[in-house]
Formats: sequence, C-alpha cells, structure tokens
Amino acid sequence: MPSFELTILGSGSSAGTPVVGCNCETCLSINPKNKRTRCSSLIKLKSGEHILIDTSPDLRFQSLRESIPRVDAVLYTHTHADHLHGIDDLRAFCQLHKMQIPIYGKKESLEHIALKFGYALNEPKGFWEMPVLKAMPVNDPFQLFGELVTPIPVAHGKSEIYGYRIGNLAYLTDVSDIPENSLKLLECLDILLLDCLRIKEHHTHINLEQSLIFANRIKAKKTYLIHMTHDLEYEALKKELPGHIDVGYDGLKIIIN
Repeated sequence: MPSFELTILGSGSSAGTPVVGCNCETCLSINPKNKRTRCSSLIKLKSGEHILIDTSPDLRFQSLRESIPRVDAVLYTHTHADHLHGIDDLRAFCQLHKMQIPIYGKKESLEHIALKFGYALNEPKGFWEMPVLKAMPVNDPFQLFGELVTPIPVAHGKSEIYGYRIGNLAYLTDVSDIPENSLKLLECLDILLLDCLRIKEHHTHINLEQSLIFANRIKAKKTYLIHMTHDLEYEALKKELPGHIDVGYDGLKIIIN
C-alpha cells in the first residue's frame, strides 16, 4: 500500500490562470490543465490524516473541487498572500471536526500569521465561528503523524523560506535559489514538485531554464513543475520537457510509495 497520495490543489502563480482581463492563448484555452488556481497541495497519509501545504486564497474552491474531508495539519512555506490568505477557510474543517489544527512553519512566518490573523490562533473554547489553530514553529526535522518532515531552506528573493521533504517527496515553491546544504537534503527523491514561474528570468523565482537545471541537479525520479504563470501553456511546455520532468496541473494526484 502506498505511503501517501499528493494532490496538486493549485499549480498557478499569484494571479492564477486565466489572468483577469488577459486574452492570451493560455488564458483563453479550453484545456482544463491550463486552469490554474493559486499554489497549494494536499497530502493524504495511508493512516487517513490530511496535511495541507499552504492555504491559498482559492482554498474553499479547491476543497470543494477535490472533496477534501478534513485538514489535520498545515505546513506553511511562507506568508505571501497567495500562499496564506485562504487561512480563514480552515474554519470549515475546525467546525466540521471540532478540532484545533496545528500549523507548522518558520518562527518568523508564524509570528507574521499571529500579527495578521491573531484571532485564528486560540485554544478551543467550544466556539467554531473562526479558525482554531495552534502555531508550531519548526527549524529541524520533525515527526508528523508518523512521517518525518524535513524543512528545506530555500531563497525567495532576499527572504529565506521553507520547502518540505516528506519521505521521498519534496515540495519547493517560490524558489530563486537552493543553497548547497539544502540540495544535500534533496538526495534520492522519488518525486519533486518544483517552482517554475515563467520563461523570462525573475528576481524572486526560478524560470523554466533554471528549473530544468535544478531538476537535473537534484535528480528526482520524477519532477513536476508548479507555480506557473500564463506564460507557460500546458501542451506546448509538455512537448519541450524530457521524460523525467512533467507539467503539474490542478487536480493531479501522485502516489508516493
């Protein structure tokens, strides 16, 4: 039986695709794989727990689309709006299961969440009109529902944020560089989900060329590109990629053994 299943909830960048007011080929495409909500993924463990990576502003829509029954923990990569501002939609899962949800991330990220969404960080009091969350700052590898989770420090422009490794899967979004020490933490991967913003270079994200370079350095058995803008059309991009690299899309389910 597989260890867990990952679902890409959103494979898009901060604007999503289609982009409001845009008439480009990707935005007008009828291919559902070009419809990209903001970036997030969900891991379902064989023991039944669901671990969410980031809370995108599209979380409610993603939850309905994928029939997500519960969220047992959240791993935050960083606190930019497109990865955080769906936090209020965790309320539905707190209400449904009458449970507090632990959220994990860098100490600085959780401090930012406390400053901006402090009303959500409370101990359960029997009222579920707001999210009921518990901040769990992490720096080193930690156990979560029987799985070892390793934070992977990466650069996002001038900021250091986290990617995460769980078993032989790693999730790296919003990357502008990966330090050598972090590359060592990414050895022997089966699955890598990797930032790939657009074709042109960008100061806080790797572009297509850089993504392919990092994918070939990391040497995961399979790499899926995520966090893409409308510059990247699904079918055209897929034709350019080698067999061990593929294009992620909303709703894609990946089995990790």
